[in-house]
Amino acid sequence: MDWRHDRIGSAARGENPTVIAELTSGFAVIGDVQFLPGYCVLLGRDPRARSLADMPRRERVQFLADADLLATAVEQSCREIDADFRRINLEILGNTDAFVHAHVWPRYQWEPEHLIPKPVWHYDPSNWSNPATALGPEHAQLRSRITETVRTLAAHDDVRIG
Repeated sequence: MDWRHDRIGSAARGENPTVIAELTSGFAVIGDVQFLPGYCVLLGRDPRARSLADMPRRERVQFLADADLLATAVEQSCREIDADFRRINLEILGNTDAFVHAHVWPRYQWEPEHLIPKPVWHYDPSNWSNPATALGPEHAQLRSRITETVRTLAAHDDVRIG
């Protein structure tokens, strides 16, 4: 079975190649698309939780704290690598994948002008399936930097990581 069909289960089994860190509430992964370099996702630990409301409050708050930690790591890493880094968009949607997850989208000054003020979902849908925008070896340095920063921030905050 392809790990993409069970992202959370494959992460828990150590079979998801996009995992950069296991945090208290779930798994920080680098996106399998990178048309905005540094795109990451926090996958909630419980695949049965379809929305934040399905989680006990303590788990919800931990998930949001871990999403903030991942977003901070992506921001610091992308800012160091690309002078045109602008900001982070953090989104918890769940409209396509029915499990709790948070998208961490870095945004850049070099993006097409008409897309800068828009959500990422205004980009052409082909970006999610185009081999030219897929995660690849050219993202190794950024992935490594994000991973290192997540671990450093988690250690500073005394967050359990795997």
